[in-house]
Amino acid sequence: MLALLGFSTIAIFLFLIITKRLSVITALVIVPLLAGIIAGFSPKELGEMMLAGMKQVAPTGILLTFAVLYFATMLDAGLFDPVVAFIIKYVKGDPLKVILGTAILTMIVHLDGDGTATFMIVLSAFLPIYKQLKINRLLLPCIVALSVGPMHLVPWSGTSARAISTLKSDAVHIFNPNIPAILAGLAWVLFVAYFLGMKERKRLGVVDFAYNHQENLTENERSLRRPKLIILNAILTISLIVVLIKGLIPAPVLFLLASMLALLINYPRLTDQQKVLRGHGMNIFLVSSMIFVAGIFSGILTGTKMIDAMANELVSLIPQHHANLLPVLTAITSLPASILFTPDAYYFGVVPILSQTATQFHLDSLEIGRAALLGQMTVGFPISPLTASTFLLIGLTEVDLGEHQKFTFKWAWGTTLAMTIMALLTGSIHI
Repeated sequence: MLALLGFSTIAIFLFLIITKRLSVITALVIVPLLAGIIAGFSPKELGEMMLAGMKQVAPTGILLTFAVLYFATMLDAGLFDPVVAFIIKYVKGDPLKVILGTAILTMIVHLDGDGTATFMIVLSAFLPIYKQLKINRLLLPCIVALSVGPMHLVPWSGTSARAISTLKSDAVHIFNPNIPAILAGLAWVLFVAYFLGMKERKRLGVVDFAYNHQENLTENERSLRRPKLIILNAILTISLIVVLIKGLIPAPVLFLLASMLALLINYPRLTDQQKVLRGHGMNIFLVSSMIFVAGIFSGILTGTKMIDAMANELVSLIPQHHANLLPVLTAITSLPASILFTPDAYYFGVVPILSQTATQFHLDSLEIGRAALLGQMTVGFPISPLTASTFLLIGLTEVDLGEHQKFTFKWAWGTTLAMTIMALLTGSIHI
């Protein structure tokens, strides 16, 4: 009964958000709540489950809130402007250098884990160049999509935050073991950029070209730039990442302190701080509130034992001698899963079941999270029709979604496979 109710809850949740009958936030609360009532639990019991779930994800919600604020501040201050200027100056009119420069800039800018911000920055810098050089119009969205993929595994991205909160873990245990896989993914993307760039160089040749990125900034963006503080901001950001990877300070506390320090250094005037907070407040609220309502979803499914019941049913279907393949199968199918499942549906609906199933077979449940992150809404989100940023990407580059998916999918899946191989070699996941 509980297993059937659990599967029904997830199926209804998926149906409601895929068909856009309810917002994700609403569905994450209403659907499991109704399921808990049907299962016979009292309002008091369900309330305690919901509160327990929110408490469980509170550190992740705090992490995401202040990580978004920190990197938004750095983007406003112009930390990446010298990189943009250098790359544009270096690439000149060589299609190969333009495409490689696109990949490198996208990787650097996507340190913030925000796909929308990355697309806006990179496309505003390179779209005029691609048009003037007459580079294949499908290449810009393809290279940008590929380049954000491995970088989207950073623990402060919305996707990683979902995996961390669902598995009740932290960045040290989810992100750190995947670092070699991320590097392998970045290497693959640079190889693809080089391969496609060489084809365009042969087709188009090299032409004289000059372009100034700063001319495209709005007046408001210029007013928030702090070019004299770039070195200090770079030192602060590098130190932040080193401390995060080493786990010297809990990540939520680290980003809270770093974001306050970044605001104080770059915008000591209250009016400027308010301008930054107003500019990014809505985005911060949306991503952080999602984590807390997700805690309600997982809290009810866990507290009612629905997840345990569903895992037991899956265990009975999986042959014992094939159980060790579960992490690898999760990794390989993670990219195509981006076409079918939103990150909320997958990480709050599918991953808990897979992780519980892995536990039943005496496998490390965290391997499921690491495997899922090798493709599902990391490499896969810029080609998924279920994310708004995908439509921003194809809209700004003026390409059709079907064309973009057809052109990019094979290269994106290659990224996931390259990362999966490295994850196996380095022990992030096992077979």
